[in-house]
Amino acid sequence: MNGISLTGRIDQNASILRERLTLLGEQVSTGRKGSSYAVLDTDAPKSMDLRGEITRRGAYQSAISQTLSKIQVTQDVLDRIAAIADKFAADTASLMGATKPEAIQIQAGQARAALKEVANLLNEKFNGDFLFGGSNAHQPPIPDPDNILTSGMATGIATEVASLTPTNAATVLANTKALAQSDVLGVTPFSVFISTGPGATEGRRNVLSGDGQRIDYGLFANRNGSVISSGETTGSWARDLMRGLASIAALTPGQSQLGQGYTDLVTTVQQGLKSAVSALALERGSLGVVEESIQSKSDLHERVTLTLTLQVSDVEEVDMAKTITSFQATQTQLEASYRAIAIAQQLSLTRFL
Repeated sequence: MNGISLTGRIDQNASILRERLTLLGEQVSTGRKGSSYAVLDTDAPKSMDLRGEITRRGAYQSAISQTLSKIQVTQDVLDRIAAIADKFAADTASLMGATKPEAIQIQAGQARAALKEVANLLNEKFNGDFLFGGSNAHQPPIPDPDNILTSGMATGIATEVASLTPTNAATVLANTKALAQSDVLGVTPFSVFISTGPGATEGRRNVLSGDGQRIDYGLFANRNGSVISSGETTGSWARDLMRGLASIAALTPGQSQLGQGYTDLVTTVQQGLKSAVSALALERGSLGVVEESIQSKSDLHERVTLTLTLQVSDVEEVDMAKTITSFQATQTQLEASYRAIAIAQQLSLTRFL
């Protein structure tokens, strides 16, 4: 009976060694302490907390990444719009004084094309979302950009410019400004949503960059984001640019003979375009600051996530050198147990015989 009892104890010990060897083999293969939190024992809550924090920061980084891409596209659009405004602010000087009829015709034609381009630029999308449409990201802020020249604003400005006389420039200019500022349906080229709907008073689109930390970055097609226009302005760089382009588009060669009325009109149009140029520069700079701030948040999340990942590694992963050594030692012990069982069984059989 002693032999059988000894064999049983050795076999029991071998069973424990086999289980340990299996676990060590998995650890050597995966580098992890185990496939469940149960293996971590008292470190399980810490592991769960760390992984939860990593997931949370990953969600912030994903949202920030999308936002940074949107901002980059928005900056590209603003760059092009600014180039258009700058060109016409400079070129308008050539319309002063004795102007050749063909020069007015050329600029008027260019202004018509530029007005259409600006309208389409303000309808730019990223991943299906309109960048300048506020929270209504799936509807264009300018519903009919290709036909903006037939919008109430453009046709109204054309009518006012056509009525220019040597003495009524102030009235014409006041009326063109009112038309550009108007949010009345049928006059404004902008959507109802951002003109008189919820988008007219809502805040800018923003990104949740951290716990309770929202950063504004969105822009609207019909109003400034974070800057205040100055000088000859409707209060909006987009409206100032559209007003200027629509006014130039409506000029005719014969109007250059209207003396002071023509000069006052062209001078004020140029001032309005310069206001658009200045405000656009400030808007682009402000958006650049926002971009840097959001990027810094992303960098912070990345650094913290790296630290958290290292902490998870300390909790969940094994010391590979020690684990391999333990695996080899356990394997040796198990082989010795098998040899001991064989010897014990032989001794028991000898005594029985």
